[in-house]
Formats: sequence, structure tokens, C-alpha cells
Amino acid sequence: MNIMIVTVGKLKEKYLKQGIDEYLKRLTAYAKVDIIELPDEKAPETLSDVEMLQIKEKEGERILSKINPDAHVIALAIEGKMKTSEELADTIEKLGTYGKSKVTFIIGGSLGLSAAVMKRADEALSFSKMTFPHQLMRLILVEQVYRAFRIMRGEPYHK
Repeated sequence: MNIMIVTVGKLKEKYLKQGIDEYLKRLTAYAKVDIIELPDEKAPETLSDVEMLQIKEKEGERILSKINPDAHVIALAIEGKMKTSEELADTIEKLGTYGKSKVTFIIGGSLGLSAAVMKRADEALSFSKMTFPHQLMRLILVEQVYRAFRIMRGEPYHK
């Protein structure tokens, strides 16, 4: 299985990088995982609705340019469907079973994802009704993907 994580914004925090690197190392036994880091649009603190839309559209164009046409796309969005770890494992397993070996997860920038990205997504996934920094979501996502593979293989993993 090939998993790609397309994410907006640079990861600066060393502790997050270390955690992500650890899970990426563990994931090599199960899947090929690539993280594509895209630059975020620079924006002032206060933005009009039009400016917010323009920024999301620019970031969205960059995101869409990185998505393989035959990939199953899962957008991380607060309005998405919440799943248990077991349900995420089941989703990934079914995709592999039915010939969708390319899965792309998308993490937007601080303003979220553009309408075009959401339209391209095959599903929207929410990890919580709470808002998390997109850098932290990267760590949470790779941990959950690792957990999903452990679940699929029937391997032990702490609860």
C-alpha cells in the first residue's frame, strides 16, 4: 500500500518531527508512506472573508497538483465523519482489498481546505470536534495509520 500525506505548512517543532519520524520508521514494515509538505500562504492576523477564500484556493491548487488521479483521497476536516481506530483500519484494509492501493490523506493549513479539495476528496475524516494545529495533526495521523496497520494484522497495540 502507498500512503501519501499532503500537508500545508512547515513543521518546525523538533519534538513533533521526532514523533513523526518514529512512526514513519515503524510504518516501513507495512506500507510506503510519503509526506509532501507544501508552503502555506502568508497572511496577516485579520483577514476578510474574500482574503480567506483566496488563501484557501491558492493552497488548494497546490494540494490538488500533488494528488495522483487514481488515489483514494481522505481529507481531514472538522466536519468530516469521526471513526474509531478499528473503523479506520477497516477502511484502509477495504481500500487495499478492492484495488485502491494509493491512499492520500490531506491536512490543510490553518484556514482549512478549499471547496475544490473537498470536492476531490472521496471522504472527509474528523479526528475530533476540537481544532488541532495542523502540525500536531500530522503526528496524530501517522500514529493512527500505524495503529490501523497493527489492527489489520492482528498485532498487539496499546489501547
